[in-house]
Amino acid sequence: MVEIGYKLFTESHSAPELVKNARLAEDAGFSLLSISDHYLPWISNHGHAGFAWSTIGGVSQATSRVKVSTGVTCPLIRYHPAIIAQAAATAATLMPGRFELGLGTGESLNEHVVGGVFPTSEPVRLDMLREAVNIIRTLWKGGMQDYYGAYYTVDNAQIYELPSELPQIRISAEGPMSAEVAGEIGDALIHFEQKPEEVIETFRASGGEGKSCMVETVVCYARSEEEAKRTAYEWFPMAANKGELNWIVPTPAHFEQLQQMVTPEDVAKNVLCGPDPQKIIEKVGKFVDMGYDSVVIHQVGPEQQEFINLVHDVILPEFGIKPPRPESGGRMVPGPAR
Repeated sequence: MVEIGYKLFTESHSAPELVKNARLAEDAGFSLLSISDHYLPWISNHGHAGFAWSTIGGVSQATSRVKVSTGVTCPLIRYHPAIIAQAAATAATLMPGRFELGLGTGESLNEHVVGGVFPTSEPVRLDMLREAVNIIRTLWKGGMQDYYGAYYTVDNAQIYELPSELPQIRISAEGPMSAEVAGEIGDALIHFEQKPEEVIETFRASGGEGKSCMVETVVCYARSEEEAKRTAYEWFPMAANKGELNWIVPTPAHFEQLQQMVTPEDVAKNVLCGPDPQKIIEKVGKFVDMGYDSVVIHQVGPEQQEFINLVHDVILPEFGIKPPRPESGGRMVPGPAR
């Protein structure tokens, strides 16, 4: 059975809102939560970019069943891999068996803020990710550890708070090159919808056979298709950017300049817009047919509770998922269903 996940988009919602929505999503029957890890929002209009790891602590105490994954954390420049090893270990102790570490090569938007140089070369970024994952796994073995690599140094480091069950590491892949690395070093895959068939096939052929495969898809559920298109353009214009722009553009101001070069129709080509839940069901079904066992749905815009209600009432039952019932102790989602 496929797991349906809910996106905690730190760039568009405050930490208290994210914690509240996490609890509502769990109550509605979502199986997992994926939280973005940004220092800056994509565009100033988003208005937020709280520290994901603090929010994860809040989510851990507001929920009791749903799994939580970073979607994704970049352990290359802004964070040293040893710090992520410690942060993930602590998160896993707060949510035994419920936390997993999603890692990727990140964007200049977030990594340049500490003065480091974000490599424009994807092979270099992937080499850095290989080394970072090696450090994390080494520190998770326990004991005092040293590491002297091409990119990172670890000197007399030990993580004293290790969970009884280590989190799996889910590696992000956007194309065949990163999918090969994900299959090589990851326990699982996360893909962000650009080339879903090619990526999952490459991942499996590169060591990922039998491993979990997650895909994140972006939708904008609203009262009409036109309203959804306007909202998607206002909240998620970077969906229309081509090539590697989203990886190398450094500031929200630059993304706002790019926004002026696209239209709501351009954004709607990559964000499913409108009020029809059947289109969301069909889209999720296509990913399931490709072999993805987890589908995270990112609802763009302010109507988060309305979307959570829709998933509870209409979408989850289509995939054989029975949401919690009030009489069984589940805290049902407040407000109208649709």
